[in-house]
Amino acid sequence: MFEDKLIIIRGAGDIATGTINRLYKCHFKVLCLETAKPSAIRRTVAYSETIYSGKTTIENTTAVKVSCIDEIKNAHKNGLIPVMVDEKCDILKSLKPDVLIDAIIAKKNLGTNMSMSKLTIALGPGFEAGVDVNYVIETMRGHNLGRVIEKGFALKNTGVPGLIAGKSGERVIHSPKSGVIKNIKQIGDIVKADDIIATVDNFNVKASIDGLLRGLIRDGYEVFKGMKIADIDPRLDEYENCFTISDKAKSIAGGVLEAMFMHGF
Repeated sequence: MFEDKLIIIRGAGDIATGTINRLYKCHFKVLCLETAKPSAIRRTVAYSETIYSGKTTIENTTAVKVSCIDEIKNAHKNGLIPVMVDEKCDILKSLKPDVLIDAIIAKKNLGTNMSMSKLTIALGPGFEAGVDVNYVIETMRGHNLGRVIEKGFALKNTGVPGLIAGKSGERVIHSPKSGVIKNIKQIGDIVKADDIIATVDNFNVKASIDGLLRGLIRDGYEVFKGMKIADIDPRLDEYENCFTISDKAKSIAGGVLEAMFMHGF
């Protein structure tokens, strides 16, 4: 029933991956569009890593990098999730999706509009439901996470990370300067406050709190001052969370499916 439906997802970071994974498991054909240099922090649970590695497996689902329509079709034929570099959605000149989902999580609209597909859905702030897209899905943690918005906007980005074990802003690390990052620690490592986890052009980047290093931007990435580059989970017994899709991403995925079925899928 769903095998003939094509869904294009803009973005394949960790939040987008929750939706991509859910749609794939529901037997939809999906195609992910990414930038040439994705900057996911939670790389171990982001299909965007496929752009670098050529193939990524997350929770028993495998994505492959593609560059043309024949490779997209071949990926679908072999039960794989195709991911391609196409920041401006040029593929829409050749493919007409049944659904287009903006999952970039840029907190602003980077060009998605209702003319792109029969059904358009956006995740998070920066879009007006009923104007820019058909539906918006709430991405703010709390009571309304994953809810479908038919008219209006998602909550504005507060800039404050979600609370985990009593820690919020202090668990996220930003680059102290611009330059190329060299990772000292790896995702899944246990760190102590002030441990050196990376360097940016020989400037030490230190852990802000004790915990599990849940996210760390790709080694060799050119970062800018203030850019989010790492994420520490204060819960030391949550190692598996470093390699599984988050509850937040899964809740948002549920909202996407709800919006699709509200629209007649």
